[in-house]
Amino acid sequence: MVLEEFGRKAVELIQPRVEQQGFTPTPLPGITLVHGRSRIQRTPLLYEPSLVILAQGHKTGYLGDRIIEYHPGQYLVQTLPLPFECETHASPEEPLYGVCVRLDPALLSELVTARRQQGREAGKGNPLPMDSVPMTERMAGATLRLLEALQDPAEIQAMGQARVRDLVFESLNGEQGPALEALVLNQGHYARIARVLSELHADLAAAPSVEALAQSVNMSVSSFHQHFREITRTSPVQYLKRLRLIKAQQLLMQARVNVNQAAQAVGYRSPTQFSRDYKRYFGSTPNQTRQQLEAS
Repeated sequence: MVLEEFGRKAVELIQPRVEQQGFTPTPLPGITLVHGRSRIQRTPLLYEPSLVILAQGHKTGYLGDRIIEYHPGQYLVQTLPLPFECETHASPEEPLYGVCVRLDPALLSELVTARRQQGREAGKGNPLPMDSVPMTERMAGATLRLLEALQDPAEIQAMGQARVRDLVFESLNGEQGPALEALVLNQGHYARIARVLSELHADLAAAPSVEALAQSVNMSVSSFHQHFREITRTSPVQYLKRLRLIKAQQLLMQARVNVNQAAQAVGYRSPTQFSRDYKRYFGSTPNQTRQQLEAS
């Protein structure tokens, strides 16, 4: 019954708390509400490790050759920060509503450790950095309890973090549990590639060679290339380029920086090359992005 009523109840709880399209922060750190009223064509994006649970509407993610659908019956589990492309299906008649839960490494580690201490074995299967998994009644119930807590400041203070723990714990029981556990257990090629991605995000202006990245996780260059591509669906060079361009776009849209400053901040030494790569990836120039922001 919870699963059948999940979408309707979740929309009722989210709708009064959002006024504009996009992401709306909540008093709980790492919890944001999602709202959209129009269809958005396939667009490059970067999600940090998170759970994305939709109550209404539909999104399609494109990661290399993989197509990932998520909607009220399927929630998204993203364990690694990956540039990908996303298409949003929404309209004024059927808006999109959802909630995004950032995955806190400390909380995730605590929950995985507790499960292991109680004899829970690590999940089996090849970890995927991004996938949609079936919504279960327990996950639906945990989501509704979190959304209900957001309605009352006293409940947020007293029970907010417990509701988040409940939700993340249930995600560990789902089909993406092995990918979440792999981040904590620090075992295998998946965990090694995850460490490399963290290093790249920590210093975008650095220009490490593929050989240096492979050496940093004790892998041969050929093995590193193979496993990096299997996990991210792209090469290390292309991953870093896409990451820099998306971060540059965020700077142009959120901060008062010019195009040259954005290029330098993400590691580009040539503004001309930056503008060329930017237009090829986003379909518009950095200057057009700034103009759109100033016009809005």
